[in-house]
Amino acid sequence: MNSNDIVMPEAAIRAIQAGNKIEAIKLVREAAGLGLKEAKEAVERYERQHDIVVTKQPSGSPAWSLFSSLFVLIVGIIAIIYFWPE
Repeated sequence: MNSNDIVMPEAAIRAIQAGNKIEAIKLVREAAGLGLKEAKEAVERYERQHDIVVTKQPSGSPAWSLFSSLFVLIVGIIAIIYFWPE
């Protein structure tokens, strides 16, 4: 069986739509018994045929980004207060 003949598993379709291409490739490999290259080609073909554009998600959540920014700000203020000449 080559990558042109497979029926895309529902779980792989959901993974593709969620932007999780690696998971989709794993699912296609398991379901169709394809190699890595063939499964990747099948997933990419599905994306092209269904006009799915996968964009990179920003790393980390917005909440974590806000928390880390506030943490740096607070540490900076504490350092300024501690080292401020009297």
